[in-house]
Amino acid sequence: MQLTFSTYSGYIAVTPSDTTRLNCRAIYVAGTGDVALSVDGTTASVVFKTVPGGAILPINLDQGRILATGTTATNIVALQ
Repeated sequence: MQLTFSTYSGYIAVTPSDTTRLNCRAIYVAGTGDVALSVDGTTASVVFKTVPGGAILPINLDQGRILATGTTATNIVALQ
């Protein structure tokens, strides 16, 4: 088994919003809950259910959105 590790050059605290666009390489979720997002801001949203606290979701957002509608997770950080 090969392990790979990503490094990030920056981070941004995220307030979920149905209108704010965001660029990042991954999302850190500190507080357990659902994360609703649109990867490019135009496609239909997807909801990651019951993401555990401390999880990193390796999702690349290109002008995407972490939506307020449907997101119950807390203390979300975008990793760049």
